[in-house]
Amino acid sequence: MALAIAALAFLLGLPLVAMVLDASPSMLFDRVRDPQVLGALRLSIMTSTAATGLVIVIGLPAAYVLATRRFPGKRAFEVLIQLPMVLPPTVAGFALLLAFGRAGLAGGVLEVFGLTLPFSTLGVVVAQAFMAAPFFVAPARAGIAAVDTRYRDAAATLRASEGYTFVHVTLPLALPSLAAGTAMAWARALGEFGATITFAGNLPDVTRTMPLAVYIALQQDPEVAVVMSLLLIAVAIALLAAFPFATIATTPRPPRAAG
Repeated sequence: MALAIAALAFLLGLPLVAMVLDASPSMLFDRVRDPQVLGALRLSIMTSTAATGLVIVIGLPAAYVLATRRFPGKRAFEVLIQLPMVLPPTVAGFALLLAFGRAGLAGGVLEVFGLTLPFSTLGVVVAQAFMAAPFFVAPARAGIAAVDTRYRDAAATLRASEGYTFVHVTLPLALPSLAAGTAMAWARALGEFGATITFAGNLPDVTRTMPLAVYIALQQDPEVAVVMSLLLIAVAIALLAAFPFATIATTPRPPRAAG
């Protein structure tokens, strides 16, 4: 068991150590002010935050329904939500292109409203939201399902509406899981690469987020690639350290018995 743990720590930790050792403090200080780094970082923060907001708005109702309802096709809906977690990102990007591209199923309708998603900043947000959605819905559903049904029943006996109960009872009690899901979705959106480059392209200051900029910098300026990679690693470590329960709040649990 000790050898297995050591091997896992070696496999996961050595690449991070190698990257840290490859960057000197002076190089980090000089390169972090590079316009290429700052532009990609600014775009990544903006799009990943917008994508996370979109995921929360459309994912929270889905998580509530999955946690509290039984309905025909529920399992199919669960599979649909979980699919981006196992789907190759390039396949996801290609599917988005076929759906929302100019010649896609919904492309003509979007153009009527003046919206063009491929190769645009809005397309980056859509691609990130597509890949990040299950990382929010799963913890949110688990947190809502774990709320003791006695609290909702007590609110119902006091004639509170379902909406009022959801806002004032369920949400506060499920807040840790919702925060974990938000952090995980934001981190997933920030690190999205395959779906973004396939659907939105790699245009500087328009669709070139940090992961895409790292890919370009590896071929042109490895030092810049190291700096941007370390920035992304630092953000990921900060999120996991701030929300340790994010790693365990991904499996839905049934509501506890009221008795």
